[in-house]
Parts: sequence; C-alpha cells; structure tokens
Amino acid sequence: MINNYEKRILNTLLDKYERSKSFIAGNQVKQRFKVSISKTFTDYIDHSKYEVFRDINEAIEVLKIKAFISAKMGPGNVYENVFLSLDELSNIYKYLNRRPKDEINKQLKIILEEYMFENEILSKFCKDQLNRLLENYSVKYYNNDFEEFRLILLAVKEIMLVENEQFIREFSIKVFKDSKVFHGIQAKVESLLYEYGDFPDKEQILASFNLVKTPTYVNYKGAAKIVLAGQEINLLKLSSDIAISSKMLKDIEKIEVLGNKVITIENLTSFHRFNEEDFFVIYLGGFHNSVRREFIKKLHEQNPKKQYYHFGDIDAGGFRILEHLKNKTNVAFKPYSMDTDTLKQYFEFSKKLTQSDRINLERLLIHDEYRNVIEFMLKNNCKLEQEALICKL
Repeated sequence: MINNYEKRILNTLLDKYERSKSFIAGNQVKQRFKVSISKTFTDYIDHSKYEVFRDINEAIEVLKIKAFISAKMGPGNVYENVFLSLDELSNIYKYLNRRPKDEINKQLKIILEEYMFENEILSKFCKDQLNRLLENYSVKYYNNDFEEFRLILLAVKEIMLVENEQFIREFSIKVFKDSKVFHGIQAKVESLLYEYGDFPDKEQILASFNLVKTPTYVNYKGAAKIVLAGQEINLLKLSSDIAISSKMLKDIEKIEVLGNKVITIENLTSFHRFNEEDFFVIYLGGFHNSVRREFIKKLHEQNPKKQYYHFGDIDAGGFRILEHLKNKTNVAFKPYSMDTDTLKQYFEFSKKLTQSDRINLERLLIHDEYRNVIEFMLKNNCKLEQEALICKL
C-alpha cells in the first residue's frame, strides 16, 4: 500500500509537470522535473529524527524499483533530488488513484462549451475559462468537483431567467429539487456574477435578479397621490414614508406626482433625511431590482413630463447604479448632488480611491455626463458617500 511519503513525492512531481510547458506541448518540450527532498521534508536532514530519514529513503527506494522516479544516493545515504519518469506517467496516476489533468481539462471543456451560449455572463465566463485552459491555468470556481461546477453554471443560467420576485429557497427547489443546494454554492455564484457582470455591489446581486429572502418593499414619500386598490392616499398629508410590497405592485392604479420632480435615493438614511419640497421621493435600496424598476416605469408612464433625478454615492458604484437605472427603465434620470461642486464642498469627508475604484471610474469616462466629476475624482484621489451630505439635507 502506498504510504504518505510516496504520495507526497509523486504528487509534488506531478504538480510540477502539470504546470509546465511539457504538459501544454504534449511532451514535445523535453523537461526534467525534480523534487528536492530536504526542502520537501524539512526533518529529513535532522539527525535527531532518524525514523523520518529512514522512512523517506525506503519510500524513494520503492518508487525507484517501480521506475516512477530516478534518484542517486549521495554520501551518508542522503538523497538530494528525485526526478519524475515521464514514460511512467499513466502508471503513476493509477498508483496514486489521481485523475490526469488532461482528462480533467477535457471534461471541463465539455461543460464550458455546454453553457457558453446560455447568456451574456456565461458567455464571458466560459470563453475566459477556455482560454485559461489553453494557457494551462486553473478554471475559476472549479474545486475538483464536476458536479458542483455544473450546479454553479446551471444556477447562473436559471437566475437570469427569473422574471418575477422569487424566494431563494423556492428557487433552489425549482432548479435543484432541494431547498438547501443553492445555499451551498451561493457565494461562488454571486462571485461569478459580480466578476463577469456589471454590478456595483455583490451583496445586491441576487436581489437585482429578483431572488430574495423576504418580499421587496418600495418606500416612497413626498409630493404625490397614489390610488391603491381603489383607495387614494395623499402622501403630503402623511408625516413619514409608506411602503408597498412586491405583491401589491399590481394593485397600484394611479400615481399622480403633485410636484415637478421625482428622485430615487440610494441610501436609506439619506432617504429619510431628504425633505426637499416639490419632490416625490423613492428609496432605491442600492442596486435596484425589477420590482422597483416596474414601479418607476409605471410612475413615468403616468407622469412623463416630470423631471427625474437620482441621488447616490459619488463613486464608481453610484454612477453605475445610475446608468443601470436609466438603461433598465428608459427614463432620463439626471444625477442629483453627484457633481464636482458637491465633492469640493464636502471634500473633508471624502475617502481615498482604491485601485479597483480607479479602474471602474476610468471605464465610466465614456459617459460625457460624468466626465468632469470623474476626472476630478481621479486627479484628487477622492470619492464621497452620500451620508456625508446629511447635514445638507
């Protein structure tokens, strides 16, 4: 039976081989792969640990007899290096009960090609991973489990087909016939969507695709009248905001904006503190989902001549949320207090940019509407959360 020293020597050699040019070239590039015994096993040259020295030498002798390695014993019966026998690769894999990397890659290629045309995000992901395989890099989100990898890609496929708000556990039952399966892969699914999609906030990704733990609520207040299931509510007569759940959206019959302006607000604290007259105010809750978007569409259909604004953080995420809001609702939202003058006024409350911030801001320079403020941010290494403007509100 194979012992741990044999396993470690052979696995270390195979790892080196599978990361090499020889592996990519199908052994057309001739390389030798060696393992330093003293570096691999630090106790090997410790004279007080003779049993370790003896057992490692015995393991090397066994592997030499099987012709899996070549090695020469030096003075004091010490082995300095051992070398992989490339002609015995298939037998070595069998001896370790280890699946050859080329077989793994073939199976991964089949899976990736199967999902490559399901949607835009999967297309980007699968093409990227196929290129990584060609360059002998590992496939992202694959952790030596083909079944789990398939489930991750299936989840991404099905998530983008969800049209109406759905509870996460119900989604898991529908797709996987088990309420707990999605929970086990949720973090990887969110990471994949975040990396290959266009989302400013990973925590809001599932909600943006209508997957929620509890029903979504739309909070609003200000200058408007709403007819809900035959009952008219004048928001100006209320002392605070009200909210309707996603289930009640269909009960809204009429929305009449009494002022001239509509504003969506990214942050809940800012929503509560915003008391400007002439505004109908909607809490967006970070990255908006279809429930809030449908509410906005219905609002705009009935009030097309009003001015529409969005108030968010002055950072890459805030501008991306605004762009996504405009694209998904076809409403010409304008930024509110998301300009250079605001940054200058509250500069003492600003934060420094991360490298990721800079990359995302540079991508947004294609939008002329934000160019001046973004150039100022990049030049002055700053960004601003809308909470900093609370004193203004």
